[in-house]
Amino acid sequence: MKSFKYITLCATLATSLLFVQCKDEDDNVIINATCTDGILNGEETGIDCGGSACTPCGEVLDFSGTYIQEDQMGRPGINTIFGTTGFKDAFNVTVPSEMQAAFQNKFQTNLLTLNPAYTTNALGLNAEDFTTVLSNDVLWLAQSGVTTYLNGTEILTGRALSDDVIDVSLLLIFGGPDGSENPGLTSDGVPANDATFATTFPYLADPF
Repeated sequence: MKSFKYITLCATLATSLLFVQCKDEDDNVIINATCTDGILNGEETGIDCGGSACTPCGEVLDFSGTYIQEDQMGRPGINTIFGTTGFKDAFNVTVPSEMQAAFQNKFQTNLLTLNPAYTTNALGLNAEDFTTVLSNDVLWLAQSGVTTYLNGTEILTGRALSDDVIDVSLLLIFGGPDGSENPGLTSDGVPANDATFATTFPYLADPF
């Protein structure tokens, strides 16, 4: 057993309700908890955290109310590149099942505005097929095999933290059928993350 101080900010809802969790990377419940100046103190039990044991200082979280979707982020940068002024906000509040019908034509128009010479890309997709895939803005995830955005063999089977998804997007927009066209436009010039990823969930590097 060890005593520690640990509190993680999980999400902020439109109602300004803050969610926090009181388990560490080992998924241990905090017991004998006390709260001092917003800091949770207690002991680990080795039991998965759940229920009121996970709320800050024993408070009960209130999930009542009406919530609305404010943002959509399946694949990084898609709405930034294709969701231009005029429908970016509408895209953010549209559920994925309705996205293709509502936005594929708009995405295709913007793709051909960005690259008027576009024919097919390194995936062999013409403008209509490519924007059909992109306008359904969900991150695909293969249940087995390699998880990658694009590694030259597997395609859109998920996203590894080290995947350079912006370069992949630029390559598919500007690189042409073999990825060699417009070399000055197929990379953002940022080759890697600037901090080491963690080895435990959620694996993101600490801010600095």
